[in-house]
Amino acid sequence: MSTQFTPQDLDFMRARGSNPEEVLHQLDIFKKGFDFARLDRAATPNDGIVQLEDDVVEELVADYDNMLKGKKVLKFVPASGAASRMFKELYTYLTDDSEATQKKAVAFLESLPRYPFFEALHDVMAKDGYQLEAEMDKKNYKLVVDYLLNEKGLNYGNQPKGLLLFHRYPDKIRTAVEEHLVEAALYANSDGQCYLHFTVSPQHQVGFEQLLAKVVPVYEKQYNVQYHIDFSIQDPATDTVAAELDNSPFRDENGNLLFRPAGHGALIYNMNRLDADVVFVKNIDNVITEERVEPTVTYKKALAAQLLQLQARAFQYLKELEKGDVDPMLFLEMLDFAESELMIPMEEDITQERLFELMNRPIRVCGMVKNEGEPGGGPFWVLDADDNASLQIVESSQISPEQKPVMTRATHFNPVDMVCALKNYKGEKFDLLQYVDPETGFISSKSYGDRTLKALELPGLWNGAMSKWITIFVEVPIATFNPVKTVNDLLRDTHQG
Repeated sequence: MSTQFTPQDLDFMRARGSNPEEVLHQLDIFKKGFDFARLDRAATPNDGIVQLEDDVVEELVADYDNMLKGKKVLKFVPASGAASRMFKELYTYLTDDSEATQKKAVAFLESLPRYPFFEALHDVMAKDGYQLEAEMDKKNYKLVVDYLLNEKGLNYGNQPKGLLLFHRYPDKIRTAVEEHLVEAALYANSDGQCYLHFTVSPQHQVGFEQLLAKVVPVYEKQYNVQYHIDFSIQDPATDTVAAELDNSPFRDENGNLLFRPAGHGALIYNMNRLDADVVFVKNIDNVITEERVEPTVTYKKALAAQLLQLQARAFQYLKELEKGDVDPMLFLEMLDFAESELMIPMEEDITQERLFELMNRPIRVCGMVKNEGEPGGGPFWVLDADDNASLQIVESSQISPEQKPVMTRATHFNPVDMVCALKNYKGEKFDLLQYVDPETGFISSKSYGDRTLKALELPGLWNGAMSKWITIFVEVPIATFNPVKTVNDLLRDTHQG
């Protein structure tokens, strides 16, 4: 073992479940870095992105409920992150008196009555003897922001997005979590059973449980369903060590190694523990008011039906391949299906054994929206070490400066809208960890107090963590993508009741 670790370091790592050899490997990665993705070309309509005609969508939706018979459907929602980034500008406002910062904060505050949490903020301030409207009239803005963000008030800066009030209705105000319950009832529903799994931070789980205990009976009655909800936390053993700018181990004020959550890529471990046939993946903040949810429901069902259709046919072929000695004409039919429907480029002189291997993998169908300037990864054909191309979702941080022109040719981007099949043709769960490309993580710059550090992000959940899956990209309308990245997004029409 390297001399850079003290006996105390080794005890510390073992106590938190970190493997010292793996930590050494992570420190080595900081020194050598990750290779950039090798982009062959952007995935575009008719070259990696499927565009479904309206009548096909209607057929898929009509068949969807029948396809679900006997299958367990689950909605997987990463919901761990605190909402602090939503309020970044307001945090800056509390300490920065520059004109630009002040202007942004005042614009937010002048629109405050349009936000769904206005009444809650009014009530929490009233408990301490402050009248929100009066404080606004007196331009006592920092007091108002303080009550919005910090523990004395709503504490929104330290709450997870899932528990924030998102949408105002005539008779109620819904949190993001409640909108996911509604969505689950509308499309992730098999025979009235709705399974949801939220990944949460340990400090927030009780808050989720308390809210759900109150609202679940209401929605069960309203939608005539039964919810089955569970939680998991990001395993601390998947945290990665932080490094100084010179790539040496970063130590905190007590001299201990600093470990950090390794990004959403760590959640493949959580997904790997799920037992379900069909899993919808959708971010916690990508919700919409119920009166506008119809396109989302339609395309969720269409994507899932597309997945189940492709899977059924793949299973049929896999069973034939398993028997061996497939008729040559049938083998050609299989090759055509794999290439044109499963988007697997065929190798020359491919054997039946190799085709079996290529088709016997987890499948995901990913919704892609037309690029309208939103930040996020995009769909590309990417080359592996053997120059084989496959469809991948690639983030801009994975693309070299030399390949930026290829990136600019992307017509679509990734809204994290996926339907996944986690079982093989025998009904057995795939070990998802076998389909991760460990060489697709990335290094980012973070801070600890006033110190800058290097952080190691594991291959992203929908990037490298699913790199070796069968991937199909399907165009979905922009109306299905309504993320709330900053608090100002709640003023968009899609979030206003």
